[in-house]
Amino acid sequence: MRPALIQLQSEIIQCTLCPRLVAHREEIGRVRRRAYREQEYWSKPVPGFGDPAARVLIVGLAPGAHGANRTGRVFTGDRSGDFLYRALYEAGFANQSTSVSREDGLLLRDAYILAPVRCVPPDNKPTLEEIHACRPFLERELALLKRVKLVVVLGGIALQAYLAVLQSQGKIKTRSAFHFKHGATFATHEGGPLVLASYHPSQQNTSTGRLTAYMLSAIFHEAHRLVALYQNP
Repeated sequence: MRPALIQLQSEIIQCTLCPRLVAHREEIGRVRRRAYREQEYWSKPVPGFGDPAARVLIVGLAPGAHGANRTGRVFTGDRSGDFLYRALYEAGFANQSTSVSREDGLLLRDAYILAPVRCVPPDNKPTLEEIHACRPFLERELALLKRVKLVVVLGGIALQAYLAVLQSQGKIKTRSAFHFKHGATFATHEGGPLVLASYHPSQQNTSTGRLTAYMLSAIFHEAHRLVALYQNP
């Protein structure tokens, strides 16, 4: 991995900017879920994960309480991750279909995953202030992932977080022109990556059938098709 990305990930892990999130993530690690009572929780901010030369960037929301907040890797150790990594494997972006720990041998090919909020929020609802506090990490990570041609946003908050960066950089004038819809594709600005929208693989969406395994797999097969249109540099 590139030294600048390693340095950024180290800074993310050490962040204590948001007192509410620090207290919440650490409390979860102290109390723990019964099934994981004997495990030591990560309970720190969760950095991005994947291929530094990726052409596909996947933007989520925030770590899961007993998933990434426990394991220390984004979308790892919970049902959301089960859904996501199976779809990535089926589309050729991952070497295996499961993600249970940082030491399980999972590798991503041509894909990189991050969350605009790096700490688990209460009720999975970060405040606008917390999203804003994390934005510099997102901006720096986007700048370091120089080959990205397609951004897959998992949910409306992920879309708004990504668009907010583009707006702050003057690349788009307004976010109001971009409306979230599952399967929608946006061209945000000239020369920039395409954006492909998907429902977030949260348990709330997958248990109700709002997002099925087939629907998510189709998103990443479409992502594979779209990036194949670009010539390798």
